[in-house]
Amino acid sequence: MPPLNYQTAGESHGASLVVMLTGVPAGFSLDIDFINAELSRRQGGYGRGGRQRIEQDRVEFLTGVRRGKAIGAPLTMRIVNNDSRLDDLQKTPPVYRPRPGHADLAGSIKWLTTDCRETLERASARETASRVAAGAVARCLLRELGIEAFGFVRSILDAATTAEVRGDNWQHMRKLRDESETYCPDAKVTERQCEIIRRAKIDKDTVGGLVEAHVFGCPPGIGSSMDWTTKLDARIAYAVMGIQAFKAVEIGLGKECAARVGSAVHDAIRFDATKVDTPNLGFVRDSNNAGGTEGGMTNGQPVVVRGTMKPIATLLRGMASVDLNTKAPEHSAYERSDVCAVSAASVVMENAVAFEVARCAMEKFGGDSMVELRQNFENYLRLARMLPLDPPSMTIA
Repeated sequence: MPPLNYQTAGESHGASLVVMLTGVPAGFSLDIDFINAELSRRQGGYGRGGRQRIEQDRVEFLTGVRRGKAIGAPLTMRIVNNDSRLDDLQKTPPVYRPRPGHADLAGSIKWLTTDCRETLERASARETASRVAAGAVARCLLRELGIEAFGFVRSILDAATTAEVRGDNWQHMRKLRDESETYCPDAKVTERQCEIIRRAKIDKDTVGGLVEAHVFGCPPGIGSSMDWTTKLDARIAYAVMGIQAFKAVEIGLGKECAARVGSAVHDAIRFDATKVDTPNLGFVRDSNNAGGTEGGMTNGQPVVVRGTMKPIATLLRGMASVDLNTKAPEHSAYERSDVCAVSAASVVMENAVAFEVARCAMEKFGGDSMVELRQNFENYLRLARMLPLDPPSMTIA
């Protein structure tokens, strides 16, 4: 079985988006309703633009599935673009005035053209629908192992929630999040965030924010410390920074570690025999400053990730730019966009983080079929609970 991986294809206003997954075990049941629900959540949130009223994102399986179950072959999904107009020059004309903060200028120079259109079509956050679909498939896989992901909006500008997410309340937090227009599990903060977005729209400006994802139920040992390319936290950081408009990623305390001494950063370890049958195998902490990872591996605590999304680069009022053909000063071009897409970004990050956990879990426990995967997972937990497997001799030579 090849490694769990995915590749996306498609342009913002092309015919469709396509994502291919490899490494999905045979016999795995695909929850299409859940996948479509995640795609729908990505389209929501206060501050989104008119494009979301045009698209009705739904996934269609093209390959790798029979009667709702994966067959072990590459799994291909398609999301149709209703707003498909890439070849219509009237509706998608050349773009010669690059937008500051977008890929326009660098991409045009990279591909030796003055038309930013091809760059912006692929660099568009529309591509994240594919990543949400891939992540939703991975989350269905993680559920088979009792692992769940939860993401939400922590802040928009200075409107931030102090809500604490724990293993015993995250499902209630999910309910509160789903009732919020900004995907923030705090009603009062949601109101303030909506006010900020409304003001930005009036000012023809945009706003960003901070999003957070938690993964519950991971036993210790997912990931590795033996090769930097297999470290789970490194893979998560790479995946999050690969999301359009993200400028920073933190795990656990993140940058706050720099302001504390070691004794106020590291999470002391205790053993509680009454919790040996839980995912942490009885190894408990009174804090989770490490964000659930140590040495590139899960440590039995919830994985906690935060990502910073910058304000969207397309402003209604534009910014100072140039015409790439004449080099004369111009205002940047306008492409239909959002005032705030932080809510959508929380959905993207939640699924991107879950995919990386699933990728490392498959490397640790994987097999060609779901039967093997479940057996390998349970056998690992059984052996871990039996430690030490080979006690050292008490005889002194």
